[in-house]
Amino acid sequence: MTKTAYVYILASKKNGTLYTGVTSNLERRIYEHKNHLLDGFTDKYDVTHLVWFTQGEDIGAAITLEKKIKNRNRKWKIELIEATNPNWDDLAANWMDSATTLRFAQNDKNDGSEGYA
Repeated sequence: MTKTAYVYILASKKNGTLYTGVTSNLERRIYEHKNHLLDGFTDKYDVTHLVWFTQGEDIGAAITLEKKIKNRNRKWKIELIEATNPNWDDLAANWMDSATTLRFAQNDKNDGSEGYA
């Protein structure tokens, strides 16, 4: 069975703190970051703006890409972001409508069904 996989970069602001992650459900993961439901780095440093992502169908390849991005220097990551998002717009700014918020709020902690952080 093929499962969609996403690699993404969050930022606290333009040229701010960066975080790279991987998930099988990008919409839910961004909801969790924006609502500070995940303890850790993104919550501590308020890193909630989706500034770059890519989608694939192989979680193994996504994890490999995530590790490659994490091992790159900051300048390279900024160039990656700015190649498609020069203004560092929050690509998920309009994703969270009231229905989405209600659906996720009913189960605001990862219930383990996702399988990928």
